[in-house]
Amino acid sequence: MSGNALRDLNTLPAPERKNDSSSKGNFTKPCNGNTIENIEEQQRKSLASVQINGGEAVNVGVEVANLEVEYIESENLSDLEDVDTCLKNLLPGLDSKDWILVVEALNNVRRLSIFHKERMHCILSDMTPLVVKSLKNPRSAVCKTAIMTATDIFNAYNNDLIDSLDPLLVQLLLKSSQDKRFVCEAAVRALEAMTTSVSPTLLLPKLQPYLKNRNPRIRAKASMCFSRSVPRLGAEGIKEYGIDKLIQVAASQLSDQLPESREAARSLLLELQNVYEKSHNLSTAVSEHPEIGSWEDFCLSKLSPLSAQAVLRVTTNLTREGLVIGS
Repeated sequence: MSGNALRDLNTLPAPERKNDSSSKGNFTKPCNGNTIENIEEQQRKSLASVQINGGEAVNVGVEVANLEVEYIESENLSDLEDVDTCLKNLLPGLDSKDWILVVEALNNVRRLSIFHKERMHCILSDMTPLVVKSLKNPRSAVCKTAIMTATDIFNAYNNDLIDSLDPLLVQLLLKSSQDKRFVCEAAVRALEAMTTSVSPTLLLPKLQPYLKNRNPRIRAKASMCFSRSVPRLGAEGIKEYGIDKLIQVAASQLSDQLPESREAARSLLLELQNVYEKSHNLSTAVSEHPEIGSWEDFCLSKLSPLSAQAVLRVTTNLTREGLVIGS
């Protein structure tokens, strides 16, 4: 991982103003593939009008351009009118110094992901770093639109994003861990899209280093992603990946600082216990290999005594709760 990525992960942005709406930013109309015109005219309207009073310039009023952004949900995005022109202008738009054009280009990436993903596939490796650049943008309208873009490209391209995943993952973990609620919630949805779109065999090794990050919020979000990804392996995939490896990961998160990490660990442990016990009960190899013991024996053989006790206490309580609910 690069030094820049590590610095990003270990430094959360300072809390931002809380007067941002969850559905509005500082932008104009929704984009639909056409270049926004008269930007300079809009900027000129924001200049203050002044009058001279006794040799002093006095501010008598400001006509501020009413710039708002509408964050359009994926299902409400419309198709592009001119796909060829949009593709031609896409990368320059994403790399523009004008944030309005960047937001328009991001929304066009979303439209292409939904309606024309095959057409955009050839520029995916060039496009993704520019989306990451927008994720780092301090302007909320750009940042949140970039997060929504990440969600759509995860849903569209699945494992094709694996080579570009690390910088995306870093930024989404950061954004999901900050104090600005509407940005945080969008980033959590993007991470959920990642865990349901990218193969767990590819994703779990990417997530595992962040479980030990020194920032507890990063660890918590990574734990939640890890816990959601493991069941997608299926019983055979979990055994192939290694229940012993996974139980050690879960046990390490069980005593973590934040409750999200601990809850994710409990969920993962229950999944592992179910897989282990079903495999143990159904396997004909048990009689041939008496060393294969109970879940308790397994935990004691793979973990330190204290960790094993903590794991067994959790899984026993969860199992009992499940039996009570099911009775």
